[in-house]
Amino acid sequence: MKKIKLLFSSLSILCLSITSVLAQNISLPPSGGNQKASISQWMGPVEVNITYNSPDVTGPDGTSREGKIWGELVPYGMNNLGFGTAEAAPWRAGANENTVFTVSNDVTIGGKELKAGTYGLHMIVEEGSEWTVIFSKNSTAWGSYFYNEKDDALRIKAKVAEAPFTEYLTYGFDNRELDACTAYLQWENKKASFDISVPAINELYLSEIRNELQNSSGFNYLSWVQAANFCVQNDVNLEEALTWADYAISGPFVGQKNFNTLQAKANVLKKLDRNDEAEVIMAEAIEHPTASVQEIHVYGRTLLAEEKPGKALEIFMLNRKKHPEDNFTTNVGLARGYEAMGENKKAIKHWEAALENIPDSQKPNLPYYENEIKKLKEEN
Repeated sequence: MKKIKLLFSSLSILCLSITSVLAQNISLPPSGGNQKASISQWMGPVEVNITYNSPDVTGPDGTSREGKIWGELVPYGMNNLGFGTAEAAPWRAGANENTVFTVSNDVTIGGKELKAGTYGLHMIVEEGSEWTVIFSKNSTAWGSYFYNEKDDALRIKAKVAEAPFTEYLTYGFDNRELDACTAYLQWENKKASFDISVPAINELYLSEIRNELQNSSGFNYLSWVQAANFCVQNDVNLEEALTWADYAISGPFVGQKNFNTLQAKANVLKKLDRNDEAEVIMAEAIEHPTASVQEIHVYGRTLLAEEKPGKALEIFMLNRKKHPEDNFTTNVGLARGYEAMGENKKAIKHWEAALENIPDSQKPNLPYYENEIKKLKEEN
């Protein structure tokens, strides 16, 4: 039988490892010095965790194994490891007991579905080609000595590339997005990676939101505002979002009519293309006593972004009328409004009035504001 080198340097080390497993009542250093490690990555409400034992390129006896990892210490293909019931076993993708992959929700890996759960992670290492990553339903076995293909939950291909030297076998995550990431294994001079994504992540958020609105979070009107705003920002679930916005305004023991709740409802109505209703609600929000100078100013800036300069100027004028004590923000708004309307002389006047009343908190931005005035004067 062909002799295969394993992550343990000899059969005696294997026997010591098994003995340490049996002796669970005392704490001992990790077999072969392969420290246990764990790393997690969240994609929204979804957690992915990989827990593994991390061998290093330098052997337990201090000898460097550089250049002897792939194809020797980690054999290519499927192999009879000389122990256990598996006649053809993959690599355990780490050292000692199983490398364990846990995901809290259903995900897509390499374009294929993997159900939420805990899996043993194995790899079939190939020379000069992609590797096969195996997610086994058997997550509690010792390594891959008892691997059985019938336990496979999923097999996918991993991309393999040359990588900077890495002493310790390391798992990590790249390309981290709100609903996707790339998991990788990096060791010595190789990096194997595979993509993970969360299908319909907004539906997961909505499920979480619905549950949370039924617990203590639901006793705060701001939670209902946040729920409605989430739907607007992601253009989902708008009809239910409208009921959430209404509850924020008038829900028993919870609802409060104020600028934030009224604006939340207006935003939902706008997304539903009920623009006339949205304008009525927003006009009420702007006039409400809770509307702060900054909130009105931000609404005006939103109208500018929507290329509605005339409406934006009206809002900036209203802000100045409602808050005459604020000589900075209200003048900045008027300056931007008049500039958008092409009335540069009036814009310059209000920029200068704003800078005469600039608060300390805004002084770091003074060069920017001065440059705005300079550009307007040059245009004239």
